[in-house]
Amino acid sequence: MGGNAVFAACDVFDVAVIGYGPTGVTAANLLGPTGLRVAVVERDAEVFSRARAISTDEEVMRIWQRVGLADRLARDMLAARPIDLVDVRGRSLFSARPPSRGHGHPPQQFLYQPAVEEVLRAGAARYPAVEVLSGHELLGLRQDPDGVDLTLAGPGGEGVRRLRASYVIAADGGSSTTRERLGVGYEGRTYADRWVVVDARVLEPWPGGDRLRWHCDPDRPVVDCPVPFGHHRWEFPLLPGEDERAVARHETGYALAARYGVGADRVKVLRVTVYKHHARCAARWRVGRVLLAGDAAHAMPPWTGQGMAAGVRDVANLCWKLDAVLRGRMPDTLLDSYEAERKPHVRKLTRQAVLAGRIIVQRRRPLTLLRDCVLRRLGRVPGFSGFLMDATWIPAARYTAGLRASARSRATGRLVPQPVVTRPDRTRARLDDVLGGRWLLLHAGTPASHPEWTRLGVPSLTLRPPGAPPAPGALVDEDGGLLAWMRRYRAATLALRPDGYVYAAASVGGRLPAPPPGLRVPGAPDAPESAQAPDVHPATERSQADGALRL
Repeated sequence: MGGNAVFAACDVFDVAVIGYGPTGVTAANLLGPTGLRVAVVERDAEVFSRARAISTDEEVMRIWQRVGLADRLARDMLAARPIDLVDVRGRSLFSARPPSRGHGHPPQQFLYQPAVEEVLRAGAARYPAVEVLSGHELLGLRQDPDGVDLTLAGPGGEGVRRLRASYVIAADGGSSTTRERLGVGYEGRTYADRWVVVDARVLEPWPGGDRLRWHCDPDRPVVDCPVPFGHHRWEFPLLPGEDERAVARHETGYALAARYGVGADRVKVLRVTVYKHHARCAARWRVGRVLLAGDAAHAMPPWTGQGMAAGVRDVANLCWKLDAVLRGRMPDTLLDSYEAERKPHVRKLTRQAVLAGRIIVQRRRPLTLLRDCVLRRLGRVPGFSGFLMDATWIPAARYTAGLRASARSRATGRLVPQPVVTRPDRTRARLDDVLGGRWLLLHAGTPASHPEWTRLGVPSLTLRPPGAPPAPGALVDEDGGLLAWMRRYRAATLALRPDGYVYAAASVGGRLPAPPPGLRVPGAPDAPESAQAPDVHPATERSQADGALRL
């Protein structure tokens, strides 16, 4: 850029999001309704055209529901598809469907990532306080006790723009420039085996092409997966002695598809690419006012389809906390709970993905024979396939550290199910649409008194069983699922965080643990002014009050 660089004045934001992939764009949608000033910095001018993630789960759809986009996204997804493990002859070894955990959406859906990102970006455009800087690249980052200064190169490397933000979410991928500049290690391993991905358009459907199949072939294991909008994907390992450049051609894709009975008359190969699997995790997820999320914080093999989903969960955990801190409703130390809560779950997901990969791509013939025999026998046991999927496929998160009460309750740290409920006005809705992303006491049966929570102004709702008439301050649990969940964990009252996780629980006649220190509830008599005025943008106030912030 040299002497021709053009320097813009420094704009002040509450949060800067680096990266506009699924993690970053979800963060923009979560922060947008808060009214906080948000800058999104994205190097690429357009949505990346190649589909990378190909599936998601019910909890992620529940997060996207909270930003009003789940139903629109679901229209472009494939739901209720079984998962098959087949032997070298294509015979079923094990077939299952991921069981529902009651989150109000299908437990697994296949997606086309570019279409998902387009919908999410359109969603973020609803919020005037969210400014998207496409074609901008991070050049430098410097933080002090009060904020973070970012220096950006403009589109095409022309010009320089400077931003100041109170906090930064770094969601700029596995090769994160932000993580590198912070000097944070990326621990774990990159597997030596390279994988070839074949993306194709379906011209003529074929039997079994509408489901995820893992071909457990010791000569060449293959992942065979449907993708929305008439696409299909195969993934297979590069074999010893094969040349990457020679394999990454359309002819290879056609040859592989033909091996599984899919001729060139049925598909048109669009691209063939080669990549490596990673199992890595950043040594730290918070460095001062910068927080890593998504692939910048962790990377995992694709076997259970949780790479993108883990990033969406990250920002769902993080964004409401940033809003609370910036509004003065919780202390800054709240942000330390982000890594404490999310990192153990990510590590567990990564272990499960590695284990699934070992089972699928096993190539030693004595072990493949044993695997095939065991899977075939277990698959015949009634109900076992659902049990195995629930226990091992996508481990449910439970926070054993972080923002949760210290008193022991088996419900504490868990995400509550999401039934359909009937409101006092007799209209029906999903639970989260009623809870509204706030601190709340939820009672099963007659509400108990919890003065410490009441004094803070935390509202209460009562759950009534199926068939009960609507009543003021009560919700009818239409299928009884949430009430049954509370009975299972012996919880008569739940103190819910804004993200639907249980902060504390009390049994019948028991007392709820005290609220978290420093909690302020919007609208409560002793709430700080910023908590009672959600239309005020803290960054705007600072930029008007302190002209020294403009560089």
